[in-house]
Amino acid sequence: MFVGDSLQRGQWQSMVCLLDSVIPEGQKSMKRGRFHSVFKAKEYDATIEFNWAPFLIESNSDVHIVADPKKRILKVDSVAEHAKYWLGVDILVFNTYVWWMSGLRTKSLWGSFANGEEGYQELETPVSYTIGLKTWANWVDSNVNPNKTRVFFTTASPTHLKSADWGNKNGTKCFNETKPISKKGHWGSGSDKRMMSVVASVVRSMKVPVTLINITQLSEYRIDGHTSVYTELGGKLLKDEEKVDPLHFADCIHWCLPGVPDTWNQILYAHLL
Repeated sequence: MFVGDSLQRGQWQSMVCLLDSVIPEGQKSMKRGRFHSVFKAKEYDATIEFNWAPFLIESNSDVHIVADPKKRILKVDSVAEHAKYWLGVDILVFNTYVWWMSGLRTKSLWGSFANGEEGYQELETPVSYTIGLKTWANWVDSNVNPNKTRVFFTTASPTHLKSADWGNKNGTKCFNETKPISKKGHWGSGSDKRMMSVVASVVRSMKVPVTLINITQLSEYRIDGHTSVYTELGGKLLKDEEKVDPLHFADCIHWCLPGVPDTWNQILYAHLL
């Protein structure tokens, strides 16, 4: 089961596509849902699943997406609504990063939303991220049997929103980029090392072993791999007049498929062997 946001859903879709091609028709099924989607290989009684949980912890943006980051409130002490899907799974692959990176302080809430959302505190994002990941880690340590379940965490998926990061001062985000960055060790502004260090620190402190799928550096080079203007908005492909406005419409966060997420899954597969 892949657990996380739309980037993690992309990794799930990649895995489904890689497997779908070798499974005969009639021996597979797909059930899509808002929070939980399941691809099943019937002959093997195996499923590849996705659970929508963009922050891993609960938030007021889980059911109906709150587009304005200023209005999002995170319930940093609970994963219960999401975690009901995680029980009894053989392989769990978690990720949460890009939804935290609004550039704003994070409205963080303890206790129930029913007690009123006005009880939040505004915290620096790395602080809130630490609290949220510790809540996730406590659930894993309390509920996962490492003899039956393997746990993975995919590191940050880079965004490529500032073309100046790779020396294209006249560019518009990742629009019209056709080749990867060739400079060894390139690190752009879309990958926050503070947030990555939080993940490493929390994982080190856990009782249950968690394997990091380190995809950040290799994905940093792939400015050419995003959906750019060949993306969708509100479930529909961009209109021609939107495609000619990459500043506002080019998607330099999500990845094309086939593409970069296939490599992430090759790394995951290597760990599973």
